Amino acid sequence: MPVIQVNGIDLFYTIQGDSANELLLLIAGFNSDSSTWAAMMPSLVKQYRVLRFDNWGVGQSSAPDSPYSIKQMAADAAALLDYLSISKVYVAGHSMGGQIAQELALAYPEKIQSLILLSSLAKTDEKFYSLIELFGELTQKLEGMLYQKVLLPWLFTDAFYSTPGAMEQLIQMIENQPFPPTPSGLYHQCRAILASDTSDRLKDIHCPTLVVVGNQDIMTPIKFSEQLTQGIPNAELVILERGGHAFVLESADAVVKVMLDFLAKHRQSYA
Repeated sequence: MPVIQVNGIDLFYTIQGDSANELLLLIAGFNSDSSTWAAMMPSLVKQYRVLRFDNWGVGQSSAPDSPYSIKQMAADAAALLDYLSISKVYVAGHSMGGQIAQELALAYPEKIQSLILLSSLAKTDEKFYSLIELFGELTQKLEGMLYQKVLLPWLFTDAFYSTPGAMEQLIQMIENQPFPPTPSGLYHQCRAILASDTSDRLKDIHCPTLVVVGNQDIMTPIKFSEQLTQGIPNAELVILERGGHAFVLESADAVVKVMLDFLAKHRQSYA
């Protein structure tokens, strides 16, 4: 499997789709490796060459027991693009991945054609800080599967819980995960999320930007997406009628449609 060394770690990546197509980089969020995009991939690879990678602490990338940072993970993404000789890319990031995508756009604007921020934020508030701090502390207190179950009510909607078999299928998928995250990796991801703040630099993101959030997202509620939209010049906001924080899994078709519509519009502007 493709792995490169960047910033002193092994970084796992995968790339799918016709090499003649433009490239779309997907950046996963907290506790998620590149497989989190699986439900969206069939639609995306029809039109784009899709690049995914595992962040520090999850999947098949390294999980050092040392501090991580969002800027550091953005530098990983930039190094991966350089390694693959990719000069321009469309970028979409979910949650923590959206924080990474913001730093990527700020530090390497010449590489970014457009930006999609899904269920993300510029900076924490008191409640979010307390929650993510707790998630970090619980990595040292709960065994792997119990830890994952504690997270689920924050990620999925009431409708998902009431769908027959949906939760059982999800739990089975988590239990069968071939490369589960490490407790220390998740702890350091939590600390990286809490230390990140782009709020006073959003004005410096000048690429076309779409901000998407589910109206039932209790993890990163709508106000966080509104802040992003207000801070980034000419950013567009879409609030999905159905969707919680993990809408890339729960509402994949709806999220893909919004993404592809936005990307198509800005592909035309570059043509």
